[in-house]
Amino acid sequence: MKKATDCANMTEVRTEIDRVDSALVQLLAERWTYVDRAWVFKRSPDEASVPWRNRDVIDKVKSRASETGLPPEMAEALWRLIIGWGIQYEEERLREE
Repeated sequence: MKKATDCANMTEVRTEIDRVDSALVQLLAERWTYVDRAWVFKRSPDEASVPWRNRDVIDKVKSRASETGLPPEMAEALWRLIIGWGIQYEEERLREE
């Protein structure tokens, strides 16, 4: 693992991007296991979706992005897609029941 500033050429940059991409896929796969579990609980009226939750998640992600140098707008756009996929998945699973 190298810092971006320690990369001496594009081959090293690409290697590190590939490493980060692999870690991101692993983390997103782990996140997905929780989305897959959430729909089970959302069958109960007491655990149904809460409107404020999505905004809360996005606000937290934007804050973390700002702290780490990631453009908050980029983080928000990515998480809106991630959350949208999760909501669609949960709705489809609930309809199948």
